[in-house]
Amino acid sequence: MSSTHSPAFLALVDEARTRVREVHAREMPEILRREPRARLIDVREESEYAAGHVKGAEWIGKGVIKRDIEARHPDRDEPLYLYCGGGFRSVLAADNLQKMGYRNVWSVDGGWRALKDLLPVE
Repeated sequence: MSSTHSPAFLALVDEARTRVREVHAREMPEILRREPRARLIDVREESEYAAGHVKGAEWIGKGVIKRDIEARHPDRDEPLYLYCGGGFRSVLAADNLQKMGYRNVWSVDGGWRALKDLLPVE
């Protein structure tokens, strides 16, 4: 775990991680080739997304995802792969989506820091 995050935040992430499925970023190119329905969602701040993101990734920030997800992705079985900078915020967002009834949600471990070297970016 990163030493730049507070102990309370890391404890919250670790607790949520017990309920969330994770996939490592290195697996995403194959997952996206294999699963045409898979959606990659960037949950970082809008300014982070604007500075660079995986090509084709949809931005729904962690702060608004609970509010906006149902309108944008009403199918609770659609495969949703969430990423942030490194894999902490995406765990928290995935945990909340699961609490809302989404059954096929994954957090991408390694996040943007790893994905930018594995997939096309814009």
